[in-house]
Amino acid sequence: MSTKASFEAAKELYEGFGVDVDAALSTLAKVSLSMHCWQGDDVKGFDSDLALSGGIQTTGNYPGKARTPEELMSDIDKVLSLVPGKHRINLHASYAIFEDGEWADRDAIEPKHFKKWVDYAKERGLGIDFNPTYFSHPKAAEYTLTHPDDEIRTFWINHGKACVRIAEYFAQELGTPCLLNVWIPDGLKDVPADRLGPRARYKDSMDQILSEPHDKSKVLVSLESKVFGIGLESYTAGSAEFTTNYAFSKGILPLLDNGHYHPTEVVSDKIASILLFFDKFALHVTRGVRWDSDHVLRLDDETKEIAKELVSNDALDKACIGLDFFDASINRIAAWVIGMRNMQKALLYALLTPNKKFKELQDTMQFTKLMALQEELKTYPFGAVWDYFCEINNTPIREEWLPYVEAYEKEVLSKRS
Repeated sequence: MSTKASFEAAKELYEGFGVDVDAALSTLAKVSLSMHCWQGDDVKGFDSDLALSGGIQTTGNYPGKARTPEELMSDIDKVLSLVPGKHRINLHASYAIFEDGEWADRDAIEPKHFKKWVDYAKERGLGIDFNPTYFSHPKAAEYTLTHPDDEIRTFWINHGKACVRIAEYFAQELGTPCLLNVWIPDGLKDVPADRLGPRARYKDSMDQILSEPHDKSKVLVSLESKVFGIGLESYTAGSAEFTTNYAFSKGILPLLDNGHYHPTEVVSDKIASILLFFDKFALHVTRGVRWDSDHVLRLDDETKEIAKELVSNDALDKACIGLDFFDASINRIAAWVIGMRNMQKALLYALLTPNKKFKELQDTMQFTKLMALQEELKTYPFGAVWDYFCEINNTPIREEWLPYVEAYEKEVLSKRS
């Protein structure tokens, strides 16, 4: 049976359930994921030869990682050719591109150091999101925006201000808002003597960063929390309570990373509460295994539940959806493709759910019928609709994308020493 014939048969079944399949496909086509550049080079960046630090680790040594901006851009192109739809790229400040022997420290980076990224994005019609890099730097050895040394803290404040200017440059050049996400690794390995002081300094630092003039319709600043990290097991300054309260008080976005909470917490359960108090918010969708290990995104229950919350609450236009994982134990191109396609699959699964009908069953306390229909829906021919979406977007269906990655590994990645 052809892809189209399988789709038509699946469409008939879903529409019998009250689902508008054509509308689902149309909606999915409009969702742009923010593709994190750091999967391609193990979070190394181009501004330093220092080893990763600040609780950042990439495990594995699969051959072929990107070593230059040109190689990373080539890898991103390959991934985007295998993922349906139009997406965005997400850069860290450490991916500045310096030429002719020029170099600038992180407090002095400028828009010109990202011009090649803008040229790249313009040619492909992509937006760019951005992140200050508060790790892997000599002045980040202890703390950054919470540092008790005013000189070091000022350095990192100035880095944040520089990133605000660069984010506005991206937005102006590309004609689409830039999400500027702030995350810092500041915290303590053991029980702190003072929890308030570092958070007071963090608040003051963020106040100073936000004082940098910028168009708030173009630069969407978000603040990301974390419950703990390597060497930060007992305390992080940027807890969920701190970042959410600060974001609400300043009219910026909270960013929820589903690897950054206690193992018994799930981001899917937090989204509805965020929607009641914020007009817009951001996500880093990842897969933590026992800790914030940023594994490649799978089509697992939590990923589907996050997508369900976005779709059933009409929040797709309120969420900036970014991915954040890095795995050097497998082919990096494949890791990207698997993760991005799985996020899209989760969204499509949610769009093919009769959410209004299920809500009515819950409100009328028809719990038996609700459970029965939820379970039956799981075996509906979702894959046929996904295959059709890939086909009409000129990307490979099912596992047919894998030979393209294998050929790219043989022809390109294997030649990188």
